[in-house]
Amino acid sequence: MPKKIFILLPDGVGLRNFAFSNFYKIGLEKKFDITYWNNTPFDLTSLGFNEIKIKNAKSDPFTDSYKNARKHIELNLNKKADNDAVYDAYRFPLSYKNVKAAIKSYFARFLIEFYNSEKGLKKIREKMKVRESKTEFYQHCLETLQKEKPDFVFCTNQRPVLAIPSIEAAKALKIPTGTFIFSWDNLPKATMVVETDYYFVWSEHMKAELKKYYPYIQENQIFVVGTPQFESHFDEGIIVDKETFFKNHQLDFNKKYICYSGDDITTCPDDPQYLSDVADAVRKINEEGNSLGILFRRCPVDFSARYDEVLGKNKDIIVPVSPIWEKIGSGWNTVLPTQDDVKLLVNTIFHTEMVINLGSSMVFDYACLKKPCAFLNYDVPNKLDSNWSVSKVYNFIHFRSMPNQNAVIWLNSADEIAAKIKDGLEKNETLESVQNWFEIINQQPPKAASERIWKSIETILTI
Repeated sequence: MPKKIFILLPDGVGLRNFAFSNFYKIGLEKKFDITYWNNTPFDLTSLGFNEIKIKNAKSDPFTDSYKNARKHIELNLNKKADNDAVYDAYRFPLSYKNVKAAIKSYFARFLIEFYNSEKGLKKIREKMKVRESKTEFYQHCLETLQKEKPDFVFCTNQRPVLAIPSIEAAKALKIPTGTFIFSWDNLPKATMVVETDYYFVWSEHMKAELKKYYPYIQENQIFVVGTPQFESHFDEGIIVDKETFFKNHQLDFNKKYICYSGDDITTCPDDPQYLSDVADAVRKINEEGNSLGILFRRCPVDFSARYDEVLGKNKDIIVPVSPIWEKIGSGWNTVLPTQDDVKLLVNTIFHTEMVINLGSSMVFDYACLKKPCAFLNYDVPNKLDSNWSVSKVYNFIHFRSMPNQNAVIWLNSADEIAAKIKDGLEKNETLESVQNWFEIINQQPPKAASERIWKSIETILTI
């Protein structure tokens, strides 16, 4: 009898890893009975997947207050334990935009003040689970699990509060549960919301972080698997030829292109100015007899017009190739990836020579295809936000995993961009160091992550 596995998608961020990869196919090959427990608007039956739609999922009115309190208390404790002010940079201001938001925020502030200790944090964690276990949604989850009787519930993301009732219902029915840590920077930021029986992490480095920040998690609960998000980069079947790619995106066949990968406005408020600086550098390179262009891939959740002026002035240099994501709401987490964008990203990397950005994980996407990355590392004049600085970005804990400073090309001023782009294209001296960094961040080989996840699930089901 095949083991029945529920893949819980509490929001859309897990689609790329667990729906648009070979994850489902590999699971079927291993004779699992797979059902997606789907809280996204995406119709997974269109891909031939079994799914159960989650409808009318709703959290307890004050769970957000407990979530915010938990985050701030964790950051307070980590700051004290490490004597490191960087944890303050992971805080977001509480909202007071209306009466409802203000009430939740004042309650969160009370919780932070009253429970600001290890014992208090434990109480907050338990209170969140208790409150969510009293909701109508919890009862729906319980009924679904009692009817379907899965052998394992795998949550694709540790962050959403809407995953708590599903996981707690499974626990109540003695169904083993696991969660995937979604991103390389998540654990220092205190983003853990769900608590499961098992945890799936990218690397030994992330495993050490998980044990450091959540000491109640035991060694035998953690599986090092990598992440499926890089698997598609090794799928030669989705690569289109140069002529097709260039024609589809109005690229000049006589040029070589570098990719400028944009950030969201919070991460990089001055991103349009950086793009302008790179365009000026490319123009300078071309004046020396070269033929280079910029393929601009904006951040998938940035639909703003903030780049329009730069793009208008540099039509001869910059070609925008926007991500193929679907916007179904106003929040960043209501913008969903698509299968077409997975192919677009892979082909963008394949058909460009290098990537420039402000500290994003695109460095690893390009490392997969052994291409260099340049990190912007200077503040522009007349910053839009006087409190923002690149120094804050690169002080984040996940950048401390870099084994040495040679893993990327550092662009320390606008004046040196042209020379460093030329060096990067001609020499690619960062290749060995960035591969070493990638091996720290993600279990190797990267194309076998889904295989490792399913093997780990097989192991769990024999325990």
